[in-house]
Amino acid sequence: MGLQHNAVKDAQKEKQLTLGLLTAPELPEEIIDKMKGSLPKLLKQYVDENVEWTIRTLTDPLSGSEGYSKEIMNELEKVKDRENWDLIISVTDLPIFFQRRLIVSDADVKKNIAYISIPALGAAPIKKRVREAVIQLTDEMHHGAASEDREEREGEHSGGKADLVEKDRVNKSSQDLTKRRMTERISPIKRQSFARENSNVDVRYLVESRVSGFIRMISGMVLANRPWTIFPAFKKVLATAFATGAYGLIFPNLWLLSNSYSMTRLITMMAVAITAMVAWIIVVHHLWEEKHDNHSRYLANLYNAVTALTLGIGVLFYYVMLYGIFLITVVLFIPPSMLEYELGRAVGPGIFFVIAWLVTSVATLVGAIGAGLESENTILKATYGHRQQIRWQQAKERQD
Repeated sequence: MGLQHNAVKDAQKEKQLTLGLLTAPELPEEIIDKMKGSLPKLLKQYVDENVEWTIRTLTDPLSGSEGYSKEIMNELEKVKDRENWDLIISVTDLPIFFQRRLIVSDADVKKNIAYISIPALGAAPIKKRVREAVIQLTDEMHHGAASEDREEREGEHSGGKADLVEKDRVNKSSQDLTKRRMTERISPIKRQSFARENSNVDVRYLVESRVSGFIRMISGMVLANRPWTIFPAFKKVLATAFATGAYGLIFPNLWLLSNSYSMTRLITMMAVAITAMVAWIIVVHHLWEEKHDNHSRYLANLYNAVTALTLGIGVLFYYVMLYGIFLITVVLFIPPSMLEYELGRAVGPGIFFVIAWLVTSVATLVGAIGAGLESENTILKATYGHRQQIRWQQAKERQD
């Protein structure tokens, strides 16, 4: 009897399962690439210690071309069968909705398919949240959705030691998709179970509050656009703006204006300059989304808002860098004695900061507006609308 028990135990330990991770390009792909090496160890510890987990990854633009749960699940089932994976989880950068509420994840436990929507997780710490969600969904599919079984397994894991990576999963309720952080307390993610006759999924995680869900979604979508990647496209604009501003500094008019402007006026000019730059980029590069057959007016407006925010962050970085350059220029090339002579009063160091601030706004408005960006493709890739048009086109070509 003992030998038979050991044989069964050894057979269990030799069990191997393959988890496939299907990612959309860019941010989802980058996140999964960074975490896939640690997943086998974490799945063994937190899902099933008797399984040797193998992780396979596949990047497919079509995994991010549909914004509806049913279409995503159908596509996942096809990929899972084609690749001969035991379980599959898609990581997409698309927002997905159910009655205008934001879906974080869906899982079909019987078919072993699930997906994670990155925008619904918010902005940060995104890598940890995706890793926790992958482990939780694997647990859902591998063991089933019965809450009592999952809570019992959670209790088995809670007392063990954990290394630096694994601490993200300690003290996490079996009902939570991700660890309870401050953002999850303010904007909780709710787990729902469904009867098979009423739904094509067994488990769904969604953000109940539409307000907090909208904030989560916007911040997550801006992160998915990776606004830091568009800054290199501003090299030509930066050079043009600096040349314009440096020429203006030769004349004392900007010095006198800086001495006369109030803080409110300076802030207003900065806001106008940044807004004008964002508007100019949107117009010149045709980034404004109109309603297409592929998505609704709501999605078009959503994409436009995210595009404006993404560009706003990029332009703000540009503005700060230009300000730093002008501040150095003002300090080096405007003698304090000459400045005092033109202003007719003694000056302190603060006036140099104000002059640099004003000339940055003026240079942005006068010099940068009208200058083309270094790489149009860089800007286009940082917008949802352009990425989705490419993916829809690829989907149509594949169907044809």
